[in-house]
Amino acid sequence: MSASVALVWFRNDLRLHDHAPLVAALRAHAVVVPVFVLDPALLAETDFGWRKTGSARLAFMLEAVADLRASLRARGSNLVVSHAAPAQALATLAQQVGATAVYATGYATPEEQRDERRVAKALATLGATLHLSYGHPLLHPDDLPDRVTPLPEIFTQWRKEVERRLKVRQPLPAPGKLPALPASVEAGALPTLASLGYESLPRAAEADYAAEGGETAGLAHWEAYLEAEYLSTYKETRNGLLGMPFSSKLSAWLAQGCLSPRQIYWDIKRYEAEVASNESTYWLVFELLWRDYFYYVARQYGSRLFRPGGLRGHETRKLRRDRGTLEAWRTGQTGVPLVDACMRQLLATGFMSNRGRQNVASYQVHDLHQDWIYGASWFEHALVDYDPASNWANWCYVAGVGNDPRPSRKFNVVKQGYDYDPDGAFVRHYLPELKGVPNHAIHEPHRLSPLEAQALGMQFAEPLHL
Repeated sequence: MSASVALVWFRNDLRLHDHAPLVAALRAHAVVVPVFVLDPALLAETDFGWRKTGSARLAFMLEAVADLRASLRARGSNLVVSHAAPAQALATLAQQVGATAVYATGYATPEEQRDERRVAKALATLGATLHLSYGHPLLHPDDLPDRVTPLPEIFTQWRKEVERRLKVRQPLPAPGKLPALPASVEAGALPTLASLGYESLPRAAEADYAAEGGETAGLAHWEAYLEAEYLSTYKETRNGLLGMPFSSKLSAWLAQGCLSPRQIYWDIKRYEAEVASNESTYWLVFELLWRDYFYYVARQYGSRLFRPGGLRGHETRKLRRDRGTLEAWRTGQTGVPLVDACMRQLLATGFMSNRGRQNVASYQVHDLHQDWIYGASWFEHALVDYDPASNWANWCYVAGVGNDPRPSRKFNVVKQGYDYDPDGAFVRHYLPELKGVPNHAIHEPHRLSPLEAQALGMQFAEPLHL
């Protein structure tokens, strides 16, 4: 009798630690074939004229896939890489190796769930089944209190109920030796940016932001962050704009699943027991709960998250798309230094701080009065740490069509600049043309007197719509 065979479909869970689908497959089957499918739909051009996945995130993803393959090879296995629609790729491979099951992480957003339905349907024709596990959120759905179903509209209500009975499962250990791939299986070549028609994105300067994709790099970064005891001051530094240590910088590894939120949680608990327990250590858990909340928002509201009316369903809401205005916002040419510096940082590195994201989104929606869908879609393309639920729920939130008791979350972007970049270091880093502007005018150089502007040899136009 031949050994039973299963596929493990790696998606945005590119790690071996705390990987429930892999553990389940190894328990039930003698032969396990890991596979990563690069769906061409992720690389397709959108209606806005850019590709759905930009080079920053794609480069990070490809690094994570290469790291996963190396980790699997070190354990006696390998990673099959396919560039096709998931249903086609998985059904073809399942038929080739005689797999009776595919194990994967399930997701909360519509496109990912559509892929799951298509895969299940294609497998059913072969007599095989799709088994889904929860690996993206910190909190397993089965561990949530009854009182948060349906989801409260306000995060604080949800958080307080959850924290009263907080249950976070222990992370699963990474497996040791793994079964070899069947001899008939070709692992396939790893794609590159060039082979996929992308230009390389230069690595950011060390003083700003640079992240290498993969579980190995993610775990090393997290370990170094804890060893340096940056966690003890996280709450005080998290609103910084320039440099590596001001926040945890975990978001890209979390988004691609190179790190498990449960691993992070239990590492924080150990840190609190051994090093320090304070408001900062709690605050990183607080941010993980925000991430979970948006996951469950997506799970409850589905496609409404991606529509102009958002969660509130204002489908008659009229959204403006002025091409020149939106292009100025996208490329950092609005004349508002904080906004322009953040948008140029995004173009250069694929990263933007949480403080920056709130400000540029508010400015796009409430000062420029432009379509928030455009902004959310640009972030989807450009962000190295793009997460569907968090990105779109946050944009709904700022646009006043999401989970917010206030209809308009408008930021004073000039005041925010002086509050969070008082010496202009961040602005000057990304807007070198403002190098000579004195601190007192760095966030509103258009207010310099004609003599001051003349001394600098520059003219400053009024910012767009402020």
